[in-house]
Amino acid sequence: MVRARNTVASRKRRKRLLKRAKGFSGDRKNHVRLSSDAVMKALAFSTMHRKKKKGDFRRLWITRIGVAAKAQGISYSRLINGLTKAGCQINRKMLSDIAIRDPQSFAAFADTAKQALAS
Repeated sequence: MVRARNTVASRKRRKRLLKRAKGFSGDRKNHVRLSSDAVMKALAFSTMHRKKKKGDFRRLWITRIGVAAKAQGISYSRLINGLTKAGCQINRKMLSDIAIRDPQSFAAFADTAKQALAS
């Protein structure tokens, strides 16, 4: 009797793997054994980079706030300290957005921080 090899499931598994490897260069896109390693590594990197992206954006927001704060005559750390003392609970993402889109409002935030530090 002939051995049953469950060809349908095997082919489906290989096709799913090769579909994920689409766009890879060289033999990594069309050889099952090589693309298996490449896909596993790519998935690991994508997880790591999703975590890293959050820190990258926070760094960008802090840089933008720091530049806008210097234009108002206050350092970034003193601005954040003053806003904390004033009880202003705005996050860095929103503060960065305000610094870019509405400099007058950001100036009001800077004045609030300066007053909180003075008292």
